[in-house]
Amino acid sequence: MKNIALLGASGSIGKQTIDILNNNRDKYQLVTFSVGKNIDYAIELINLFPSVTTVCVQNSVDQIKLQKQFSNLKIVSQESGLIEIATVTEIDIVINALVGFIGLIPTIKAIESKKDMGLANKETLVCAGHIIMPLALEKGINLYPIDSEHSAIFQVMQGIDKDNLDKIILTASGGSFREKTREQLKGVTVSDALNHPNWSMGQKITIDSATMFNKGLEVIEAHHLFNIDYQKIDVLIHHESIIHSMIQLKDYSIFAQLGTPDMRLPIQFALSYPDHQPIVNSQELNLAKIAQLNFKEIDYQRYPAVKLAYMAGIAGGSMPTVLNSANEVAVELFLNQKITFLEIEQIVEKEMDNHQIIDAPTIKQIIEVDKMIRNNLNNKFNN
Repeated sequence: MKNIALLGASGSIGKQTIDILNNNRDKYQLVTFSVGKNIDYAIELINLFPSVTTVCVQNSVDQIKLQKQFSNLKIVSQESGLIEIATVTEIDIVINALVGFIGLIPTIKAIESKKDMGLANKETLVCAGHIIMPLALEKGINLYPIDSEHSAIFQVMQGIDKDNLDKIILTASGGSFREKTREQLKGVTVSDALNHPNWSMGQKITIDSATMFNKGLEVIEAHHLFNIDYQKIDVLIHHESIIHSMIQLKDYSIFAQLGTPDMRLPIQFALSYPDHQPIVNSQELNLAKIAQLNFKEIDYQRYPAVKLAYMAGIAGGSMPTVLNSANEVAVELFLNQKITFLEIEQIVEKEMDNHQIIDAPTIKQIIEVDKMIRNNLNNKFNN
């Protein structure tokens, strides 16, 4: 029986994690979770899982209301609350399904507390991979990737000597607008962008998939997770999202992980590692029915977001934080219809151009850079 802490229970990854926990009560026990502002869902989970002892919400008003309703539980809030639930003594593994920069500090605190980590919060490694990976090694914890792409690489690397690895190939669906030209993107709407052809995801990740910033962030994440040079990380367009990613060895043989587009697979593997267990209500991959798989090289003129991510990653230091923070704000501005879709990339590129890189930034410096970028953009577009 593994005791689980779930950060971001009300998001897309969080809800799919809940599905796994609910269907495997003999293996996993939910002890603590966070929900942001979705208090009704928090109440639902408290009633569903009697094993829960601590719940984190976003603000103190909801904290007080929920505490009155559930006097037998400990209700906490804000970043301090996230840190508290990520470091509960009896926890075996923390699933970080938070979206955005907010996931960074709870990840660090959980690792410092020697908790194994299932990481879906890619921003943690994008901004602070140079700190996170050595810390995980120092504390002797297991860090399991939950992104479908990185989980795929993690799975196919089992039993393979890393010295034999030639390169990593990340696959990309191309997002909501993969059939559109740059010219056709000028008038796209928020609802258009949120209509992903293959995956059911939260708003932020779906927009990132449409711009392909999501894939760019994954390139930086892969660099840190697998300790591999950027020159050995390729991105390949694969519309079907059946091959979740591949590795190429030095003899040019290629190993791939295939499956239906179901995020429960990487989530469950992070929980059950090294075992592969059945997933309730999952679909078997029928290759005969699919008949063919398609691939094409990525066009960096069509998807400049990926090029910006490579540039940020290679530049290193504080530049990936600038990329991430500017993108987070720009996506929010687009969702609120304050900028156009194509302006997301323009905003990120401008912030990168104006930034003076800090080499090997500390956590404090990373937080300061993030705050500076957010203040700059919010002052410009929200006043």
